[in-house]
Amino acid sequence: MTATLMTGLAACSSGGQSDAGYADRESTSAAGAGSDGAGSDSRAAELDRQYSGDAATGDAVTGTSASKARQPAIERHVISNGTVSLVSADVAKARRDVQRIVDAQQGTVSEENTQTDDEGTATYARLVIRVPSSSFAATMLELEKAAELRQSQLSSEDVTTQVIDTDVRVRAQESSLRRGEQLLARASSLKDIIWIESQLTRRQAELDSLKSQQAWLSDQTSDSTITIDIERKHAAEEEKEDGDAGFLTGLRSGMSALGEFATAMATITGALLPFAIVLAIFGLPVWLFVRRSARRRTAKEPATP
Repeated sequence: MTATLMTGLAACSSGGQSDAGYADRESTSAAGAGSDGAGSDSRAAELDRQYSGDAATGDAVTGTSASKARQPAIERHVISNGTVSLVSADVAKARRDVQRIVDAQQGTVSEENTQTDDEGTATYARLVIRVPSSSFAATMLELEKAAELRQSQLSSEDVTTQVIDTDVRVRAQESSLRRGEQLLARASSLKDIIWIESQLTRRQAELDSLKSQQAWLSDQTSDSTITIDIERKHAAEEEKEDGDAGFLTGLRSGMSALGEFATAMATITGALLPFAIVLAIFGLPVWLFVRRSARRRTAKEPATP
């Protein structure tokens, strides 16, 4: 009896045996019907005949699952992860900007760690966010603009085959458990019941592990993970940038003032040029005449003794 049940449970995993095998076992059981164990052999053959139909059904289910797995996948399953490192003079403000981006993309903050100095000013913030996979690229671009970007990394892993394989194995394991439960309901010996229950317990544990893996894959492919580090800019860097900014600002201001002065001089020159031309035409003859008259008067005056 135990051997027959073990054969039935093995069929739960492998898909059963052929009708010829069951016919042979039935012939053997019929041949030993006159012995003392005739009733036990007859019961074993009956369980085998009843289980043969269940095993065939299990083969059909497993075959259908394998056929579906061979079909080309319509939807790709990809796990995407990103890392963004930012620096800002105001970490709290950058943190608020990141939160606005997450809210706009309908994401969530799964982890957060903020550090402050003695005065309570935020000096460092680390956030782990989850956003829909469809908006992963857009979210990365927006986060890179939230503050001064230091580093940005992203990675993607295609797990389509793994998702399909896990789904098929879950369905096959569930079917195997159903057939094992049916076999347990037909068992009459305490020894057989204990053995079948141990097999069902082991397969239930395998099914739970597969479902956990299935849930993890579903979570990772539906939402993407992005880690954001925000550091406060050091004083030396701020002073250097301020100094550079001051020099460049002064240079730009001087160039602008020089341009404005040149424009003003050109405007004045353009305004006085017509008057200069008129003075040159009429003033030059008058000036020459006055000068010549002055020379003549000087020549006629007697010399002083």
